[in-house]
Amino acid sequence: MAARISPRLIQLTYEAVLKSYWRKNALRSFLRSSHVSESFVSSWASDESKRELLDRLFPKLQASDKGKALIFQMARYLSEQTTFPDLRNWEDSDIKIQEAHKAVTELKRYLKAQDEEIKTEREKRDFKERARKEKEEIKRFKTDKIKLQTSLESMLTKVGTQKGGYEFETWFYELLDFCEIQNKRPYKTNGRQIDGSLTIEGTTYLVELKFTKNQSDATDIDSLKAKVDKMADNTMGIMVSMSGYSSVAINDASGSKSTLIILDASHLYLFLAGVMSFRDIVSRVRRHASQTGEAYLPTNKFGS
Repeated sequence: MAARISPRLIQLTYEAVLKSYWRKNALRSFLRSSHVSESFVSSWASDESKRELLDRLFPKLQASDKGKALIFQMARYLSEQTTFPDLRNWEDSDIKIQEAHKAVTELKRYLKAQDEEIKTEREKRDFKERARKEKEEIKRFKTDKIKLQTSLESMLTKVGTQKGGYEFETWFYELLDFCEIQNKRPYKTNGRQIDGSLTIEGTTYLVELKFTKNQSDATDIDSLKAKVDKMADNTMGIMVSMSGYSSVAINDASGSKSTLIILDASHLYLFLAGVMSFRDIVSRVRRHASQTGEAYLPTNKFGS
């Protein structure tokens, strides 16, 4: 069974696990039912994300024939899924379920093709050669930090354009998904266009994204404030402006009762460089706003 494991199958199994289970308890149950050792499941730290846990698990399993056989069995279990109970009752359940269906369908298609290809020794040799080539091509998974950074940098020539704005919006939610931050993509409410939302540490932030050549100004701040004021308590606003902010905008966003925090390109690159998680960056700025009333904290003052 271990001989049927390829880098491509491992990647597809990894993605199917990641997309099929959102809650930690549901993922724990799946791992136990797949005969992952209890000692490993119990080692899951409270501050460790699903992705970080799986990044520890899969290399460990690949180190032995028994572990490879377990990956293969996990792939079979996942490919048999037709419903995704753990993905229900989220604001973006439709998107989560759609992505899970896609991951499982790709895995199922690959397993079917693999079953057909290993019927003869010649097909087995061909399969191994293709797997070798795929291993050379697969350097990182689709949504890793390097690809996120490359994608952002490729957009910089489009700053100030409508197309660039749409691409930045898509990119930002790919970042949130990579970080496993609960989010909702752009929507309309009471006739107002909302760029989406994200939730961190129990606080939901309305998102406002600016991919303009000019700095965001007081008008942009006022617009986001008006949207936040329409929402329930414990709702805040988070603006991400690639070109930064005017001094007037920063002053208007700040104040003893401010409901906003504002980020710029330097905060994104702090995450992409691996210095801090995006969740911790938002929490750091939020803490600063609570302590000082200032909605903006430059990254060079994070240590203060």
